[in-house]
Amino acid sequence: MQIKISSIFVDDQDKALAFYTEKLGFRKMADIPMGPTYRWLTVVSPEGVHGVELALEPMGFAPAKVYQKALFDANMPATAFVTADVEAEVKKLRERGVVVRGEPENMGPIKAVMFEDGCGNLIHLVQPL
Repeated sequence: MQIKISSIFVDDQDKALAFYTEKLGFRKMADIPMGPTYRWLTVVSPEGVHGVELALEPMGFAPAKVYQKALFDANMPATAFVTADVEAEVKKLRERGVVVRGEPENMGPIKAVMFEDGCGNLIHLVQPL
């Protein structure tokens, strides 16, 4: 058994695709229409494990919106990404206009910081120490 796809709710798939490809440097993997208002949309990281995709899921029902807002308001990340150099990544993200919350902090076995994806989510950026 393996993890192949992880999902994140986004408020707008087009906006999310632009953010994840243009700001984070991910690559679009799948973009398949699934009806008039939904599409199966995934991205992959060029630095990530081959075959692992992040699905950019539209919030098509009210509980998803409530859940996403509750996480954001509680300063809880929707997911986490790993990097070998959190300081360098933060610098790149800020240069690309990404809202990074604070500075990377040592948190035991990791150094981490959160950033906003502009689609209603906080992402935890983690560097194992």
